[in-house]
Amino acid sequence: MEIGAKVERVDGRKLSYADFVDRYLKNNLPVVLTDLMDGWQACTDWVTADGRPNIRFFADHFGKSMVQVADCCKRVFTDQKRVEMSVSEYTDYWLSISSTKCNKVANSNGGTESLLYLKDWHFVKEYPDYIAYTTPSFFVDDWLNLYLDSHRLHRDSDITQDKNETNCADYRFVYIGVKGTWTPLHADVFRSYSWSANVCGKKLWLLLPPSQCHLIFDRYQKSSVYDVYADISEKKFPGFKKAVWWECTQEQNEIIFVPSGWYHQVHNLEDTISINHNWFNGYNLYWVWNLLVKDYTEAKEYIEDIREICDDFESICQRNLAANTGMNFYDFFVFISRFALANLVLLRDLKNVESVVSHLRSTAFNALNNIRAIHLVASSMGSVEAFAEENLNSCSEENRIAYSEVKRIMEDLDFHDLCATLRVTLRAVCEGLHDYNVEIRPEKIDLAISSDFKIGNPLELVKLIQNAFPDQFNILNACNIGFS
Repeated sequence: MEIGAKVERVDGRKLSYADFVDRYLKNNLPVVLTDLMDGWQACTDWVTADGRPNIRFFADHFGKSMVQVADCCKRVFTDQKRVEMSVSEYTDYWLSISSTKCNKVANSNGGTESLLYLKDWHFVKEYPDYIAYTTPSFFVDDWLNLYLDSHRLHRDSDITQDKNETNCADYRFVYIGVKGTWTPLHADVFRSYSWSANVCGKKLWLLLPPSQCHLIFDRYQKSSVYDVYADISEKKFPGFKKAVWWECTQEQNEIIFVPSGWYHQVHNLEDTISINHNWFNGYNLYWVWNLLVKDYTEAKEYIEDIREICDDFESICQRNLAANTGMNFYDFFVFISRFALANLVLLRDLKNVESVVSHLRSTAFNALNNIRAIHLVASSMGSVEAFAEENLNSCSEENRIAYSEVKRIMEDLDFHDLCATLRVTLRAVCEGLHDYNVEIRPEKIDLAISSDFKIGNPLELVKLIQNAFPDQFNILNACNIGFS
């Protein structure tokens, strides 16, 4: 396995948000950020005086919580076997073993004994009053978790009955693992960004750029390598040896940013506690849409032979897409429609501010960037079969109400919460954008949002955005977003 690059390490205190955007978000490159975790309660409560996980603290304060635990020695399809247990049960397991007896990294999948790794604990959702950490400013423009704080991802009753809504509650997680636990090779959910902060312990990361990810798939581009340290069949995975990897050893109190579409495998070199978020925003929204299209195409191909005998073929495709990917086209359309409206409302309110100071112009600049990203994605959605009139007629009433009637959306209290949080979020982002030369002035934008307007499909969302900007130069050209 060839290691071609080390992930850059940067002092986060000396990096502006503007530089982070230009160097890492727009270029979709990973980075390790240091010196951003000072003052975190987690770094005090969760760590012993000698720098090890304070596992008894979790048993004493959160012991009754039920969590997902992965057995790193047992594979089930493309993931590790999962079991559910209480935090107290997991801490009992932790205390019963010695980390020195765990498997070595290079043999992480070769043993037969259980090696348990607590993963995907929705800690923030479960304990909102315990402020374990503060999200660094580089990552606060997080549309996914911002939305889920006030909205359900799935509105279709058929889907919510099938899916565990706790697993869709948010994408903020705590991970706790003994030395030797690991996560198989994967790309993150929704092709989102992720950031991972080591509260204590040490991790080894292997990452593969999106331009090379085809090399870790089989010759049919259907299944990918599970463990890069295993004996990889050259016949099954003919391109694997050509892959050139990036490597990073992440130390305690360091945060790694993992960009969209980068496959990665992660090993705990010591007993470790980490905080992890998945997130996306205008800079990688197109990655999310492209994944949905890819997975939808595959889901449709699997059941194409029943199309002629099925009255609700498209509905079945969308249910399968939601089950396999975590979101379907209609969920995504509701999501971007509400974010478009929230950003337009923010711009409308800024327009009415008499004295437009620098940070407000910067807020307007970022809101315009958000709208431009949505405009770009929505423009590409119009030709998709799911949004043809005959298929939209079969769309659930819950989804149609959620995206169609602007007046009803504007009166929705959940939408009000989204707007309020978006304003706070963009203000936080803009604290690092004061050095931008922002030419956009809110008072020069004609925000003609009509409460009678109905968003019946993606192209009508495009029309709504364009109606809000009679001078289309503002929305199409004045913003500064990079897409790969």
